[in-house]
Amino acid sequence: MISVRRAGERYTGGDPAAGIESLHAFSFGRHYDPGNLRFGAILACNEERLAPGAGFDEHPHSHTEIVTWVVEGELTHRDTAGHATVVRPGDVQRLSSAGGVRHVERNDGDAPLVFVQMWLAPLRPGGEPSYEIVRGIADSTPYALPEAGAMLHARRLTAGERTAVPDAPYVYAHVVRGRVRLAADELGPGDAARITDAEGLELAAADAAEVLLWEMAAG
Repeated sequence: MISVRRAGERYTGGDPAAGIESLHAFSFGRHYDPGNLRFGAILACNEERLAPGAGFDEHPHSHTEIVTWVVEGELTHRDTAGHATVVRPGDVQRLSSAGGVRHVERNDGDAPLVFVQMWLAPLRPGGEPSYEIVRGIADSTPYALPEAGAMLHARRLTAGERTAVPDAPYVYAHVVRGRVRLAADELGPGDAARITDAEGLELAAADAAEVLLWEMAAG
């Protein structure tokens, strides 16, 4: 089964006066929706836009796997476990908040920053926080997140190119840019598809596109 959620259906958030614009795919903050709490292991898929100098001051997380994909610009990350990095397009950043950690996310550059941040539920709560960044991940190299029983596939397609959707109990597809066709549906920037019991599906790019695919074993 495929359920398509359009970009225009996302909940709006952030603080535009402070240079922060947020679009939430799932129930989030003041936008509580009991029918849209998660899909598979995914708890949140947030599109964030930060103006130069804007950012999220130090704030806490716990019992969540946080994966960040930068679309354009540079994201400065610092956390209370001692990590300080700059995340750029093509990098995958993962913060396992485990029993609890605090972090800061800012746009310290002079150009706008756009990133997608995805929160996943761990298979087991607690433990010690951990951090990883993979620089310039290739399309052919999926990123394993065993803590959540999930795998991330970043697909960058040329016009007319096709790619297989992983066969899995749960697949979440988020279109970062461009247009793709999935079965009978055309998906554009910010659109997403929630696929249950995926088997034999393909994405076909109408033009140059970038898609994030989460392959998940359980909900």
